[in-house]
Amino acid sequence: KSFREYAHFFIPGVLAGEKGGKKMFEIGEYIIYGNTGVCRVEEVAARPVPGTKTERLYYTLEPVYDKGCRLFTPVDNQKVKMRPVLTAKEADELIKRIREIDILWVKDEKNREQIYKDAIRTCDCEDLIKIIKTLYLRKKARLKAGKKVTSSDAKYLHLAEESLYGELSVVMGIPKNEMEAFIYDKVKED
Repeated sequence: KSFREYAHFFIPGVLAGEKGGKKMFEIGEYIIYGNTGVCRVEEVAARPVPGTKTERLYYTLEPVYDKGCRLFTPVDNQKVKMRPVLTAKEADELIKRIREIDILWVKDEKNREQIYKDAIRTCDCEDLIKIIKTLYLRKKARLKAGKKVTSSDAKYLHLAEESLYGELSVVMGIPKNEMEAFIYDKVKED
């Protein structure tokens, strides 16, 4: 029998494949793990909780773009956003809707960086597109006015692009370094 079938013995409320009403991820599945991005679930196993005599169910994750790194996180982790990657169909539909996705409206310049941080933390592809579109237009306007791109804008543009292109790359089977051009060509077609 698989560990999942015994999970309810280790953590109350875990039924085969579910934890607290949330679907558990399967070994081999690709997920988004916070700002780490795309990870492959390598293992689901009970591990001792430091300082106690109890065990807790953990995922062992391998980041796709950080080879050699392994992460261990509780299955019921509430601090870091975990979600399945998009399906290929969802990714294709998202790319088709890029023109319709609005930019981020920043009313107070003092809050600009916090708005970017909050959008990045959602790990939502639509929010990442909003950041990319916003910062692309902002970059274009600044350069046209003879100004440099701010380091904050460059940082968040890079983070958003890495996250979005990383996920879409895994889902669509296109190298990450080719994803921007692929999206540009698709958007141009529509």
